[in-house]
Amino acid sequence: MFEILKSFETKYGYLKKKGLTIEGLAIIDIKKKKHVIKISRPLIFDNRLIPKRFEGLDVKTNIKLNADMPIEFSVDRTLPDWHKTQYIWAPERFEKYVTRCEKEIKAELNGPLMTKMEVLDAICFGNFEEHKQKSLQLVKEGKLPAYRAN
Repeated sequence: MFEILKSFETKYGYLKKKGLTIEGLAIIDIKKKKHVIKISRPLIFDNRLIPKRFEGLDVKTNIKLNADMPIEFSVDRTLPDWHKTQYIWAPERFEKYVTRCEKEIKAELNGPLMTKMEVLDAICFGNFEEHKQKSLQLVKEGKLPAYRAN
């Protein structure tokens, strides 16, 4: 298993210069002994460069939260159970952020000719439409709170 991680680091280690952190292997399901490669990345990062799976393991990506997150992603994390009333990664937040800062995001991604959809795909887990559909389904099932503007 460590060979897979080393192979991943060899192939994708160059992305560390862009803010990627390879955290290592993790178990996400003890009963099924399901392992993943855990990574984290900044909000503005071309997620299309990272595979969803690598040599049989899922790649679990987290976005690094920090104090200077864009206003579209601001949630009051001091409230108890804030995650039950606010979904920080709601598709609407990504859309509003890209609408407001598209030019700056393109510059940071070094992609001045990117379309708005390509920018959304890049920063939103690699496939914006897929994330949007999955989020809408989870809202319908009551597993995520519906988006509401702050």
